[in-house]
Amino acid sequence: MTSPGDAVGRLVVCPTPIGNLQDVTLRVLAVLGQADVVACEDTRHTRVLLERHGLAPRLVSFHEHNERARAGEMLQRVRRGELVALVSDAGTPIVSDPGFALVRACLDAGLPVEVLPGPSAVVTALVASGLPAERWLFVGFLPRKRAELEDLLMHAPETLVAFESPRRLAATLRLLAARDPERPMAVCRELTKRHEEVRRGSAGKLSARYGSGAGATRGEVVLVIGAASPRRPGREQALAAVRELVAAGARSRQAARSVARLTGVGANELYREITSGEQ
Repeated sequence: MTSPGDAVGRLVVCPTPIGNLQDVTLRVLAVLGQADVVACEDTRHTRVLLERHGLAPRLVSFHEHNERARAGEMLQRVRRGELVALVSDAGTPIVSDPGFALVRACLDAGLPVEVLPGPSAVVTALVASGLPAERWLFVGFLPRKRAELEDLLMHAPETLVAFESPRRLAATLRLLAARDPERPMAVCRELTKRHEEVRRGSAGKLSARYGSGAGATRGEVVLVIGAASPRRPGREQALAAVRELVAAGARSRQAARSVARLTGVGANELYREITSGEQ
């Protein structure tokens, strides 16, 4: 424990297991054992982990409904020289969990903030999916509004990682399958837990697998979706490109063929449109 004579305390962000209690790191356990106070999303949930490892620090609730008020209290504790540990129910705090207000407040006040590595459902799902991980985008929970959801799913230029409610999983998969049935993806459910399930395949196949509707899927779900195919130019853009080539001196038929190869718009269609305007 810290003492009043210590110069300044610190905030330590401590990732906790996303399912299997054995996945906690030794560094996290050491900090939790030394902490003057542990700010946790649900004290009952955190106490299970602590008791498993024989620890009994002081716990205070720190959740989405009291985060701003508690942040000021925890900030003052750090200023007094205390060691404050921040945990969420599972995984790394702040990643779709409370904690940002406290971390930001400590940084703005020039107080030490230490972040420990540890379990993450996001990274676990990404690696388990078998999809490219050189570039990827995590978006938290998928938007509920259909227009926003569709725009996100269809235009993501890199591998997309998102949390999804099991109640909405079937509808989300149906939407993706209707627009891009061959899109590679993975449905990762209950990661690191007893009933862990990772299913990989096309959007169409996974939609059929999970398409039985509400109540068919349980537990926490992470979706990993392959990058969307680059949007190809439409007919009007293709025609504009042909006209530019012709204006630069290219023959109409050759220009139509070249643009057709790049856009997928029929060469004959482009040629007829261009030549009809020349007559």
